[in-house]
Amino acid sequence: MKLTVTLERDETGMMVVECPAIPGCVSQGKSEEEALANIREAIQGCLQARAKAGMPLTVATREIEVAV
Repeated sequence: MKLTVTLERDETGMMVVECPAIPGCVSQGKSEEEALANIREAIQGCLQARAKAGMPLTVATREIEVAV
């Protein structure tokens, strides 16, 4: 399964990573590599929890275009 994640450095210097297709699925790391490894684990755990609860594994996400 391929999922999009967002990466953003917070005010403490940690890299925060989130999976928009799985509400609440967030992790972090000291580096981008560590954050990506951590979000992979978080995604697996979130998918298992959602499946066990009978919830859809992901929610719909779309990419849209806006004028800036």
